[in-house]
Amino acid sequence: QVQLVESGGGLAQAGGSLVLSCAAARISFSKTNMAWFRQAPGKGREFVAVINYSGTNTDYRDSVKGRFIISRDNARNRAYLQMNSLTPEDTGTYFCAASLNIWGPLQRGGFEYWGQGTQVIVSS
Repeated sequence: QVQLVESGGGLAQAGGSLVLSCAAARISFSKTNMAWFRQAPGKGREFVAVINYSGTNTDYRDSVKGRFIISRDNARNRAYLQMNSLTPEDTGTYFCAASLNIWGPLQRGGFEYWGQGTQVIVSS
């Protein structure tokens, strides 16, 4: 069974930074696109960022462009989300997701595998 485990969440002040990590197991990690989603309290889950299987292509939602960086280390089966200049609007539970559909355009949905999430709280 595919396993995705997020870590690195916590409490941060506005303007601060956090780095989230997603450890993958029981999956051909170098053959997956990886993404981060988030869900704010009382709201639906939304796309944050995606990186392709080789790490050569990325996409971000507009509100995090220039502040967040998605990356991956295929040798360690890990994906990361560097979050800078955090605002209270970034508060939520962050989920990593994996997709074996790596041959089409870089996607913002349709991911087959999900982690349990890690909570991020940004105080003003």
